[in-house]
Amino acid sequence: MVIGATGQIGRAAVTALARDGWEVTAASRGGRRDDGWPAGVRTAALDREDDTALAAAVGDGCDVLVDIVAYGADHARQLTELAGRVGSAVVISSVSVYEDDKGRGFDTQSEPDGFPAYPVPIPENQGTARPGEATYSTRKAALECELLAAGDRLPTTLLRAGAVHGPYGRTPRELYAVKRNLDGRRRRILAYGGASRFHPVSVHTLAELIRLAAARPGSRVLNACDPDAPTVAEIVRAIDVVMGARTEDVLVDGPPPSPTVGDTPWSVPLPVVCDMSAAERELGYRPVTRYADRLPETVASIERHLAGKDWREAYPAMARNYGDLFDYAAEDAWLSS
Repeated sequence: MVIGATGQIGRAAVTALARDGWEVTAASRGGRRDDGWPAGVRTAALDREDDTALAAAVGDGCDVLVDIVAYGADHARQLTELAGRVGSAVVISSVSVYEDDKGRGFDTQSEPDGFPAYPVPIPENQGTARPGEATYSTRKAALECELLAAGDRLPTTLLRAGAVHGPYGRTPRELYAVKRNLDGRRRRILAYGGASRFHPVSVHTLAELIRLAAARPGSRVLNACDPDAPTVAEIVRAIDVVMGARTEDVLVDGPPPSPTVGDTPWSVPLPVVCDMSAAERELGYRPVTRYADRLPETVASIERHLAGKDWREAYPAMARNYGDLFDYAAEDAWLSS
């Protein structure tokens, strides 16, 4: 069973599992079917927050439960209560749980000198945020702690995902460059010299890791990122190639010169790059794709979803999370100065 099956990651995971020979039930709030799924995939309507509905959907049991949308200690307890009926689980977590050796993490990045200085690459035994209910990072940490503590009853592979990319995303970072190209912007301002690295992960990489973990049950935490971690400048230039755009990058040596100038969804003052050797060792993972290989489908998905809409209407979560990504007046004023 895959919970969150019609989301960005779930669609690819269902396809990978079905093609690997699993009998898959794709559970989502609407119970919809994706056109790309094999014919044998079953669907189920499920409210993730309803304990009774979840238990009923699992029914007599399943060999593997894949949870794309689990978040916080309560969701972890929902899963552990099903331990007698579920053979093992694969659950999506996030690299945002990591803290550096001074206790800095994603939750402190807006503070003075608050951005974490992670080792490059980050291993899975790096320290993490204290479990709690206050933030996304602390709730993902709580999810991990609850599930790992119950590993003897419900073996669970937790996949710490990087910056997810692929079609059907609600917050596609690639929107930053795609919309600029569609709007005919020919100069692009990049903070930190365009050298920021925030490790991405394709939905296809995640689907492959899910497929491998389903066949190799265990209680473990693994990083889940692509084999490459391109810089911001490399990412936006690769998008230009896909779209046939010619753009000049104006590189800023340091942080964004103002809140809406030079910042991107990947811009970080220090690298966030994860070690994938544990997944290779424990699951037999081998890279199935690289970032640039999957850009055409991501760009096409964004273009379709943007067509005829204001970007805030098309991607409201993006607007909430990142603010005004397209303050062209502020950019032009800065360039003129």
